[in-house]
Amino acid sequence: MGEPERQVVESDPDPLVTARRWRNDDRGVAIATVIATWGSSPRPVGSQLVLDEKGRFVGSVSGGCIEGAVIAEGIEAIGDGRSRVLEFGVSNEQAWEVGLTCGGRVQVYVEPVED
Repeated sequence: MGEPERQVVESDPDPLVTARRWRNDDRGVAIATVIATWGSSPRPVGSQLVLDEKGRFVGSVSGGCIEGAVIAEGIEAIGDGRSRVLEFGVSNEQAWEVGLTCGGRVQVYVEPVED
């Protein structure tokens, strides 16, 4: 399987509306939701990102620093039909190295969208 497109697309500002529209277009879709944070976090609990099987997405769960990994897991979730919980975090010393400039930890629930 090739590298996902990973491009932001113009869409409705509500990610759930976009998810429904994409499913109606027969796209594979997953939703990622921030379910917990510890320490400083770029996006609050409840923030969402919707993606399709090609890696196109709307919304945000991190302001960019972990979204590539979330998108890759979302594509996997679409393929295998299983939800998963992802946790990302680094110490304050490592934060700048990986782009998570805020430090802290973020937990993200990724689920494929069924009809």
